Amino acid sequence: MKAWRCATAGGAADLALVELPAPVAGRDEVLVRLAAGALNFSDLLMLSGAYQVRPHLPFVPGQEIAGVVVKDAGRFRRGDRVASKVLWGGFAEYVAVRQDMAIDLPPEFEFAEGACLPVIWPTAWIALHDRARVRPGDTVLVHAGAGGVGAAAVQLAHVAGARVFATAGGPEKVDRCRALGAEAAFDYRAGAWLEPFLACTGGQGADVIFDPVGGEVAEHSLKALARNGRLLIVGFASGAIPAFRANRLLLKNASAMGVYWNHDLDAPLIERALRDVIDLRITGRLSHLVGREYPFADLPLALEDLAGRRSVGKSVLRADPG
Repeated sequence: MKAWRCATAGGAADLALVELPAPVAGRDEVLVRLAAGALNFSDLLMLSGAYQVRPHLPFVPGQEIAGVVVKDAGRFRRGDRVASKVLWGGFAEYVAVRQDMAIDLPPEFEFAEGACLPVIWPTAWIALHDRARVRPGDTVLVHAGAGGVGAAAVQLAHVAGARVFATAGGPEKVDRCRALGAEAAFDYRAGAWLEPFLACTGGQGADVIFDPVGGEVAEHSLKALARNGRLLIVGFASGAIPAFRANRLLLKNASAMGVYWNHDLDAPLIERALRDVIDLRITGRLSHLVGREYPFADLPLALEDLAGRRSVGKSVLRADPG
């Protein structure tokens, strides 16, 4: 099979398209022929050896896939359409996935959209509904609101009845945030976002801040919190882990909350999140997040665009499912 393999921790530049034996599905796995694989910022971190999950070199990257089951296994039958999170190994023609991670792909979902389902939607849902307990009327600020997980959060907060604001980089991304349900969006490339946001809230700030960026954005976000606010720590796309001033949390009676889930510890929660997201999507209350679709051979370009902040929505690698 064709697969993208990383031989050193040198980043996306060291990827090579190679021929490898197809994986053999284990006892609790199912073998899937790839139709689409979604890109994540964590792919970049993993390729450079900076992610918390560090596979032994060489390895095949890729953490979100959709495709067709090629052999009966457990409750799955040959020809079933599935999506799944994988620890790595997704950017290959064949992928062995854990049966408990595999998601039955509804007929309303094309493969490209299905590949976006396993990670960003549960992350946004769990952050807003399980960690922050967002309520109708809450003011929610979403950073990087035109990216994959940010765009999911903008939509879910809007559907939940919150008053939604967002930050993004560039006019196209700002427009995207508004189209997804943000009342206002602020272009951080054009200037500071904090003062205009606070002005929109009459100086009250945000009840919930969804932050997948980290670094200075997270530190400034403490100033944007309302009293009893909740800052959701979703990731560190800036590459910098913030150092919070705890006195700002204390004086506002606020909370900084980590957002982390996995299938071994949180299976019922993940199932609830996916069930709600799929229902909302099928009934038209959520929009798909697929951005640019790249041919399988263009993975290095797709990763380069992601690293350069040139992507809007979720970037997807396309393959022929056969």
